[in-house]
Amino acid sequence: MNRRFILFALLIGLSLKVMAQGSGMNLQQCIDYAVANATPIQISKLDEQIASAKVKETTGLGLPQVNGSVSIINNTQLRRFFASYTEDSFFFGGQSIPGVNEGDVISAQNFFQLKSSGDAGVNISQLIFNGSYIVGLQASRAFKDLSVKNTQQKKSEVIEQVTKAYYLVIVNRVRINLFDQNIARIDTLLKNTIALNKQGFAESIDVDRLKVAYNNLKNEREKFTNLGDLSVELLKFQMNWPMDQELKVVGELSDLDPSVDLNAYAADWSYDDRPEYQLLNGNRKLQQLNLRNNYAMALPSVVAIANMGYSTQSPDVAGLFRTNTNLNESEGVGPDKWYSYGLVGLSVNLPLFSGFQRTFKIQQERINLMKIDKGLNALRSGIDLEMKQAIISYRNALKTMSSQKENMSLAQNIARVVQIKYEQGVGSNLEVMDAESSLKEAQVNYYNALYDALVAKVNLDKAYGKLNQKSLEQ
Repeated sequence: MNRRFILFALLIGLSLKVMAQGSGMNLQQCIDYAVANATPIQISKLDEQIASAKVKETTGLGLPQVNGSVSIINNTQLRRFFASYTEDSFFFGGQSIPGVNEGDVISAQNFFQLKSSGDAGVNISQLIFNGSYIVGLQASRAFKDLSVKNTQQKKSEVIEQVTKAYYLVIVNRVRINLFDQNIARIDTLLKNTIALNKQGFAESIDVDRLKVAYNNLKNEREKFTNLGDLSVELLKFQMNWPMDQELKVVGELSDLDPSVDLNAYAADWSYDDRPEYQLLNGNRKLQQLNLRNNYAMALPSVVAIANMGYSTQSPDVAGLFRTNTNLNESEGVGPDKWYSYGLVGLSVNLPLFSGFQRTFKIQQERINLMKIDKGLNALRSGIDLEMKQAIISYRNALKTMSSQKENMSLAQNIARVVQIKYEQGVGSNLEVMDAESSLKEAQVNYYNALYDALVAKVNLDKAYGKLNQKSLEQ
């Protein structure tokens, strides 16, 4: 299953890469590639696989446990046999031993055990009841769910970062195009002014002013071009795209609409839409199970056991592997020197007193649960505040963008009128320079405001927990 998933992810990554090298990547394709390849998400998915394996490991504790063992032992010197001497003792056959008094302890060779022994057996145990096992199985599944929620949070973070980086690339591209338009307009005006200067209708200082403005625009365009290249590198980094490979980004500014319906956002919203809230709730569930486990440790545990095997003894090691052909089976002694044994039983463990350790552990776990509850309350308050801040910032950003758009339109009209007046000889060169400077400033302000509005929209999506949902819908 894991191999199929990895192969599927690789195929997706490869197809997205091929697509990017061909026609380029739009926002959704950038997000899809990042979700499939971003390092934090990949690590989180590996954690999911670990959690899944942990569930199976915990489940295995409730299955039969079978262990086999084989031992060959050669005692170089056996322990002696000790006994209290009595004349009627079975061990001494009613014989008296000179120099030994009644009740004396004497030793003799151990005639109960031979020097070499062998044993081969199987031990089987089956858990019948254990409260900690039941809680542990629930906890392992909760841990798996927690790892999935952690992946969702990582996805949300990656989508946020990639979206903002993509917006920056598109906006910077438009800024560079505006620089090209401004440079072309100043270049045309410079050529016309040079021609007027040669005819005596314009002063040389007017030409110099336009040359300064032209050179400054070219320098600023170069700086913005470098910033644009850097924004692409930032996008590649957020996507985990190979830094040494080209990334073609497609998309138009007209496709980037920062407007949303705030009423629709608030209508179907809940705290569970936020990945970090789900994550903390998952931690709370784990803590509850931890508390239950401490209670379950006071319950008895029941285990069924069974042992079976073969054993033998011999004066030497080699004799363990020989059969006794001289023995008569009719007398109850077989020629096979390995004899079977077996047992079955039930083991019950009942904790009676732990020195109040369990009591204080339960107290600690209750306090930890209270801390998580406090954290959830604080997180809800923080989310409420974040949503209000996001709404205010979004509305302000839209107002600023609208205002700056109007200013840019006015500045464009002023620059157009001033240039016409200058070409007709009723305007001054200084008016043209001021108008061009104001236009450039208005353009920069507008596109800064547009980018801020797009970022405010992303922050709004994050505050309402819509980033993952939007990724799935698109």
